[in-house]
Amino acid sequence: MAGAGKLAILVGGGPAPGINSVIGAATIRAVLEGVEVIGIRDGFDRIMHGAPDAVIPLTIDKVSRLHFRGGSLLGISRANPTKDKRFLVAARDALADLGVGMLITIGGDDTAFSSMKLSEVAEGRLRVAHVPKTIDNDLDLPPHIDTFGFQTARHLGVELVKNLMVDAYTTSRWYIVVAMGRKAGHLALGIGKSVGATLTLISEEFGEGVPLRLFVDTLAMAVVKRLAMGRRDGVAVVAEGLVLSVDPKDLSGLDEVERDEHGHVRLAEVDIGEILKHQVSARLASLGIKATLVSKNIGYELRCADPIPYDMEYTRDLGYCATKYLLSGGDKAMVSVQGGHFVPVPFTELLDPKTGRARVRLVDIHSDRYAIARRYMIRLRRDDFDDAALVGKIAATIKMSPEELRRQFEYLVEKEPPPLKLAT
Repeated sequence: MAGAGKLAILVGGGPAPGINSVIGAATIRAVLEGVEVIGIRDGFDRIMHGAPDAVIPLTIDKVSRLHFRGGSLLGISRANPTKDKRFLVAARDALADLGVGMLITIGGDDTAFSSMKLSEVAEGRLRVAHVPKTIDNDLDLPPHIDTFGFQTARHLGVELVKNLMVDAYTTSRWYIVVAMGRKAGHLALGIGKSVGATLTLISEEFGEGVPLRLFVDTLAMAVVKRLAMGRRDGVAVVAEGLVLSVDPKDLSGLDEVERDEHGHVRLAEVDIGEILKHQVSARLASLGIKATLVSKNIGYELRCADPIPYDMEYTRDLGYCATKYLLSGGDKAMVSVQGGHFVPVPFTELLDPKTGRARVRLVDIHSDRYAIARRYMIRLRRDDFDDAALVGKIAATIKMSPEELRRQFEYLVEKEPPPLKLAT
């Protein structure tokens, strides 16, 4: 530990419940070992421009009981120092000027990648450990290991959607609830399955280049099937990343889509909930069905919530292990706790050889967990079309013949996963 220098802590990406808990535990462990700790404010944003004054001294008094609170004491930013090597060098030099020899970064896949690249330009002069944080749960950890913040976000998301389900029933309306998850649908599925939403749509099910009509018809026919079963209400949970599955050509004619100054669709700014609301309403109207649909985005309500006890304990363990790892001479690894034991994951194991970026963990749509979720959803299924009475009932709801129903909508079940078969 002698000559190791100060320990710095930095938070990148978006907020997630438990950040302060990592900061607090990491600080306390280091101070008790006689190491000075500083917090880097606003992620990489200021130090990558050579601002060595963007710091907060961290002490035990300052971080005591910090683990109860959401948000980030150090702020946060999505600044990307890997865009230009000069940013990485500036960040390295700013940390060196501060006397920092060890760095804990807290963030998702982009921050992990930035940390790895910073450690490369540091050439051994700065030891780095990364703590995986994201409510999207999409960092490349073993399937049974969550990223911190996910469980709290799911917990609060369930509470919100539960209330919307009661409102939907009371007012005979449908909600299209958009949950965060740009690349992966873990949060949407975790909320939808837990709360018993009518159906959940995630991008992993559909792939890329999908006609918008497929999503619209899937939701519209969920409404129709629900009506045929005697219910006018429902809640669909949709992962925000679903928009990346839509064929961009299908978005070009929509008034709800934001465009850049050249007239191109800004995919990052597409409000998929509003688009689906308008398109599904129009599709239902064409089928003679009048329904009230409401789009509700619950992303920002989840990110800075106070962590639930699970995430409080989990993040304190991660913060403790991150500091202990660096003080013991560790370097260039992501911190994880697996089966109650500390497991460092080398940065080199995080990279996807195809993209050169940090790997993203997607929902396994071939798992039993996902198959069970599908069986609970109310949406058109392959076996619906094997039931002549049900087909007739659904068709009658929209004043259509069974043959016409098949012609227009049987395509929705073409890629449905096979029925779940449990090993005995």
